[in-house]
Amino acid sequence: MAQTESLSRPNLKTPKAAAIAGMVFSLLIIMAFWLLLISIPADPQEPGSWLGANSNTVALGLNLMPFAGIAFLWFIGVLRDRLGQLEDQFFTTVFFGSGVLFLGMLFTASAVVGAILIAFVSQPGEFVDSATFHFARDVAYSVVNIYMIKMAGVFMTSTSTVASYTGFAPRWLAFLGYVLSLILLFGSYHIRWSFIVFPVWVFAISICILMDNVYRSPTLDGSGR
Repeated sequence: MAQTESLSRPNLKTPKAAAIAGMVFSLLIIMAFWLLLISIPADPQEPGSWLGANSNTVALGLNLMPFAGIAFLWFIGVLRDRLGQLEDQFFTTVFFGSGVLFLGMLFTASAVVGAILIAFVSQPGEFVDSATFHFARDVAYSVVNIYMIKMAGVFMTSTSTVASYTGFAPRWLAFLGYVLSLILLFGSYHIRWSFIVFPVWVFAISICILMDNVYRSPTLDGSGR
């Protein structure tokens, strides 16, 4: 009985499901940001006409954010499970910390935009002309375009470094992560859609992990069942 438990317990980690969670995060975050980018003007000084015309689309995008965040936590979990005893304390701390900070800023910016929508519903005319609206809009813009995107770049850099040294992901994907992280760190001001490279990269890593799990799936009796 004890031997059976020791053999079956590792399977409870479900690495395949966790790899799929990385893909779910990528799809949800791309959809959410697409809805926001087509609805909210890039100029933070825009007077707020989007609130009346696109509020439902923005609300839909915001409602996708919590589910994307949950899936990203599962993705972080599968990466750590993948590393196992190969974890390096320095790079793992940077990798884990940047991932958590990325999520915190994602939720913070989403909450600020959600508060803008709620305040607009209660006082539509007065709110768009108030300093509160412009302050909240500038806060959300700064959190997303300065801090959150930079943390995504740090996450990609640290994860790519760990991948190149441990081999838990293909080396070419690690080098691609370095290149794409530079776009996030230095090109986010000039390329509006630059953030999309992050979920695309996460999706690619998730596919590699899922395929590796399929081909190296452990069995209990050696018969492939």
